[in-house]
Amino acid sequence: MNAQEIEITVVPELAQIGQKDWDACACPEAAGGGRPRDPFTTYRFLSALEQSGSVGPGTGWQPQYLVARIAGQVIAVAPMYAKSHSQGEYIFDHNWAHAYERAGGRYYPKLQIAVPHTPATGRRFLVRPEFEEAGTAALVQGAVQLTDNNALSSLHVTFCTEQEVARAEALGLMSRKSQQFHWHNRDYADFDGFLASLSSRKRKNIRKERAQAQDFGGTIHTFTGDQIAPEHWDAFWQFYQDTGARKWGSPYLTREFFDHAQENLRDDIALVLAEREGRWVAGALNFIGAETLFGRYWGCTEHHPFLHFELCYYRAMDFAIAHGLSRVEAGAQGEHKLARGYLPSPTWSLHWMRDPGFASAVGEYLQAERDAVDEEISVLTDYGPFKKTTIEEQE
Repeated sequence: MNAQEIEITVVPELAQIGQKDWDACACPEAAGGGRPRDPFTTYRFLSALEQSGSVGPGTGWQPQYLVARIAGQVIAVAPMYAKSHSQGEYIFDHNWAHAYERAGGRYYPKLQIAVPHTPATGRRFLVRPEFEEAGTAALVQGAVQLTDNNALSSLHVTFCTEQEVARAEALGLMSRKSQQFHWHNRDYADFDGFLASLSSRKRKNIRKERAQAQDFGGTIHTFTGDQIAPEHWDAFWQFYQDTGARKWGSPYLTREFFDHAQENLRDDIALVLAEREGRWVAGALNFIGAETLFGRYWGCTEHHPFLHFELCYYRAMDFAIAHGLSRVEAGAQGEHKLARGYLPSPTWSLHWMRDPGFASAVGEYLQAERDAVDEEISVLTDYGPFKKTTIEEQE
C-alpha cells in the first residue's frame, strides 16, 4: 500500500465523519460494548465539546478534524483544531510565541492535534487496527502539509503516547517531554494495602488527613452512570465556575457541556460530591477509562481542611482499587500529589515549526528540557512516600 492511495481531508464537524467511523479508529476495543481505554477521544466526548460550544467560534479552538480514507473507507482520524491562542493546552508554548513574534513572525493561528482542555495522555493519531503504520504516516504528513501550505507557524500534538512519538520523530516532528503525577495500583486489596507500602510517617499523615477531611460535618458520595442526576450538575457547575475563574479567568467548558455529559457521558464519569446540611458543598469530576481513572475538575463553595485531597485523590484511589483500574491520572501539575502516593510520570508532545531557523532553536531547547525533566523525575521519585524497597521494585 503506498501513500498515493490515501486521501486526506479536513472537515469542520464530527457529524461529517460519523460516530461509527470515528470510534472504529478511536476506540476499536469498545466495539463489543466494552469501555474505551481513552474516554476523551471518543465521538461522544468530542461531540459534547462541539455541540455545547466549548469549542468552535469564539473559543480559539476551531475544529479541523483530519480524516484519512482508502477507497472511501475511513482508516484514520485526528482531533485537530486551528488555535488562535495557547489556552487550554497544558503544554505551554507562550515563550515560543513571544520569541517568534518578537522576531517579526506571526505565531497564531497554529494547528493543534489534541483533546481540548484535557491534559490526559492518549492516542492522537487514531487509526483502525489494521492500518497503524500507513494511517499514522498519512495523518502526520497530512497535518504537516496543511501547516506548510497555509503558511502557519507550527503544528503541535499534545499528550500523545510514547509509541506515537517514535513514529512521528521518524517523520520529522520534534518531541517534548513533560511530567505529571500518577498513582499506580499495585494490585492493592484495599486502601490499607496501599498505606502498607508507605513509610510510617507518610502513612500516618495520610490517615490524619483522611480523618480530618471526613470530619467536615457531612457525607461524601460517589455517583456514576444512572446514579448521576441533573441536580448534581447544577451543583458541580457552581464548583467548576469558581475554580475556572480563579485558574483561567473564565471557564473553558460551557454549562451546556454538562447537560451533554448527563445525556451521553454519564457512564464514563465518576462524580464525587460532598453534602453538608442538605447542600452540595464540594465536588470532583473523574472520567473512567478501561484501565485508568482520569481526575479532571474540582471545586467547592465551602472550604474544609483536606477535603480537596479526600475528594480528588483518596476517593479516586478507592474507586480505582474497587474497580480494578491500574492507575489514577490526577491532571496537570501539583507536587503536593507526591506525598499522597502520586509519582512523577513522563508525558509527551510533538511539534513541527515551518521556519527552519526557529525549528532549530526550539529543537535545542527541547533537548535541554528533556534532560532537565529526566533529572526532575528521578529526584522527585526519590522523595516519594513509598518504602525504599517498594520504590526499587517499581523501578
